[in-house]
Amino acid sequence: MASFVFVIPQYLVPTNRTADSNYIWITMFVDQVQIEAIGGRGGHGCMSFRREKYVPLGGPNGGDGGNGGSVILLAKHGVNSLVALANRHHVRGKNGNNGEGACRHGASADDIVVLVPAGTIVVDSETGLIIKDLAADGDSVIAARGGRGGRGNTRFKSSTNQAPRQTTQGGTGESRVLKLELKVIADVGLIGKPNAGKSTLLSRLSSAKPEIADYPFTTKFPNLGQVKIDADRSFILADIPGLIEGASEGVGLGHDFLKHIERAGILVHLVEPMPMDQTDPTENYWAIRHELEEYSPQLKTRPEIIVVTKSELPPAQEVAKTLRDATENEVFLISAVTGDGLPRLMNRINQVLEQHSSCD
Repeated sequence: MASFVFVIPQYLVPTNRTADSNYIWITMFVDQVQIEAIGGRGGHGCMSFRREKYVPLGGPNGGDGGNGGSVILLAKHGVNSLVALANRHHVRGKNGNNGEGACRHGASADDIVVLVPAGTIVVDSETGLIIKDLAADGDSVIAARGGRGGRGNTRFKSSTNQAPRQTTQGGTGESRVLKLELKVIADVGLIGKPNAGKSTLLSRLSSAKPEIADYPFTTKFPNLGQVKIDADRSFILADIPGLIEGASEGVGLGHDFLKHIERAGILVHLVEPMPMDQTDPTENYWAIRHELEEYSPQLKTRPEIIVVTKSELPPAQEVAKTLRDATENEVFLISAVTGDGLPRLMNRINQVLEQHSSCD
């Protein structure tokens, strides 16, 4: 059966013309929406009798109604946001056609397929139960099943009822209020305080173009980029917006940020050696670790790589040594601006990814 497909791309708003393209596009990100999915009604069965010349007792010939279309959610690679559903409160399946005479059955309606990002969790809003986690590309779920078509009077013909006048109405489609929540899926998640250099590192390692500025909370939603190690190996890197103390309790946009870290296979913790707010870099590291553990104990055991950014700054070496002594782990020094230490960091990320995948 054919299907109608609603593609959910990133939301694009034209703002200005350029020489290379018609518009400059602004990308918005939505990671939680609520919709009502309504399956289509089934077509009604037909009551009809054969009427032909010289056939006085032709008998019943009413056809069945077609089935209503279902609403299906399908995870699709390349879809990055739920923004196309942000202002779409209802998704309705089409109704099946009614049956007709001459035993003609009504056509069943095509399903409505809504494409969503991989990592979308489908939750029943009334019960709070998770219907399905669309974690991988190609995962799907029937959000609302279409109604069954009604039966025509031909179906009721029997030896004792040769002129039936019974038919059935088409069934009503299912109706559900659903909450869709996106948790970004990435192999590696960049975490750290605001302005730790996460967006700069992502732009240096991949083709992603996140917003970069010298003020906190430049990044307001996760950015994804594909990092190529060589011709055959690559991984997905996510720039998670900066965390602050109290994020695990919902301070700021804490829960909105932290939920995206849960999907990352390993964490790369960036520490700024000279924070703009004059705080201590080592204390900042432990503060973020505390927020992760408070939000989800599982994050405590997640593989972590500690990185001191902006190695060109004077305190970077000392901060790296202090963290190395405090954590008893290897600490990497990098500069996303000059490229210093990036090849070594890439090799380490690749090693940890291979170890992580072999354990799975």
